[in-house]
Amino acid sequence: MDFDQLETFLEVARHTSFSRAAEKRFRTQPAISSQIRALEEEIGARLFDRSGGKVALTAAGKVFQRYVEQALEARRNIVSTLAEMERVPRGEIVVGANEATCLHILPEVFAEFKKLYPNVGVHISRSERGKILESVIDNSVDFGVVSTPVDDKRLTVVNIHRDELVIIVPPGHPLSRIKGATMAEVVRFPLLLPKIGRTRDAIEALFDERRLKPNISMELDSSELLKRFVAADVGIGFIARSNVIEDVKAGALAAIPMADASIRRELALVFRKDKALSRAALAFIEIAVKLKPAQAL
Repeated sequence: MDFDQLETFLEVARHTSFSRAAEKRFRTQPAISSQIRALEEEIGARLFDRSGGKVALTAAGKVFQRYVEQALEARRNIVSTLAEMERVPRGEIVVGANEATCLHILPEVFAEFKKLYPNVGVHISRSERGKILESVIDNSVDFGVVSTPVDDKRLTVVNIHRDELVIIVPPGHPLSRIKGATMAEVVRFPLLLPKIGRTRDAIEALFDERRLKPNISMELDSSELLKRFVAADVGIGFIARSNVIEDVKAGALAAIPMADASIRRELALVFRKDKALSRAALAFIEIAVKLKPAQAL
């Protein structure tokens, strides 16, 4: 039994899926299955029930999960404590963030951090906002990067980035020739929206305030998909300005400010108030705040 097997077990338990665990661990599904079989043989108990086409923890698996989480937390504490003795950031940090944040906000932060602290391992857990906050609370990740406000009193919130939503359209679209578009002009065209989330809620609130009925063509669960469909002229959409800077420069999309409304978005690093932050974690906060200041729009 080794830590690699234990981490694989937790991924399968968290996602109740061998294939999803394989994606997260960047391995094949047979490799994941082999690790789980080896664990089950060593401890002499089945950890997962695979009947009925579903994967679920057995009673033994649930007990084993608690000990695995404690073991991995103890391992992180050991590495962090020894690194503190050397007064040099070492060990590892785990950061939870959604797709768009991973692609457009954090790369610069990670690059600077790794340049200054190459001995610190950095792991990214990509998920949606609700699950990121859950992961921070249960200590699956050290930090989460989420939109504010965050009302959980158990969490410390450090603002690192401010942004605004813009309307995106394909090049040559009628709206691409104007300096700003009103909500009344937007409803004339098919609209692509995120399925759920705060951005979706804010957009719907704007239309409700103006008693406008948008023509919703598609609902998507990925900002990257939304951009691709807009570029293909399936419809128009709303997205954070920072997420389309490169697309606009490349001429793949046009970004138009909202003429009669404003939706601002702030991102923050969040972590448990009772968490003893390592030097590596403190260094990451310092770099994130320095490189992603909350600038006025």
